[in-house]
Amino acid sequence: MATQLSSLKITNVTRQIKTDTVEFRRTKLIKKIEEQISLATAQKNGELFTVKRLKNVKDEASGTTSQIEVSKRINAWYWTDNNKTYLQIKYGTKVLCLQGKDKNTIETASHDDLVKTLFLVRTIVTNGELDAVIEAASVKVRERFGK
Repeated sequence: MATQLSSLKITNVTRQIKTDTVEFRRTKLIKKIEEQISLATAQKNGELFTVKRLKNVKDEASGTTSQIEVSKRINAWYWTDNNKTYLQIKYGTKVLCLQGKDKNTIETASHDDLVKTLFLVRTIVTNGELDAVIEAASVKVRERFGK
C-alpha cells in the first residue's frame, strides 16, 4: 500500500472557497442576458422558448422526495412601442441605470436589432464596463433583504 501512495503526487494546497464578488455578479448578469438573447431569438423565429429547472417534490403518502423538471418563467426585458423596441437591463428586479441617474433604457430601431444589441451588452458586461452599476444595484437588492 505504501508503494501505491508514493506513486501519487501529494501537495499541500487549500481550496479557494470564496469567489470574487465582482466576477460572480458579472457572470450572473451574463447568464440572464444570454437567456434574453435566446428568448428574443426564439420570438424572432416564431418559436417557444422555455427554461427548465429541477424542483424537489415530497410525496405526502410515502414521504419520499423526488425531483421533477418544471418550466421557469422568464420575463422579457424588452417591449415594442411605436415601431421601436426598448430594452432595460436588469439585475434581479432592479433596472440598471446605464448613463447617469435617469437613463436606463436602450432604444433599438426594430426587433431584429434587439439581438445584436443584447450581444453588444453582453460584451460590455464581460469587459467589466458596468461593474460599478452592477455593484450599486446589488447593494439595493441586499438592502431589501435586511428589512
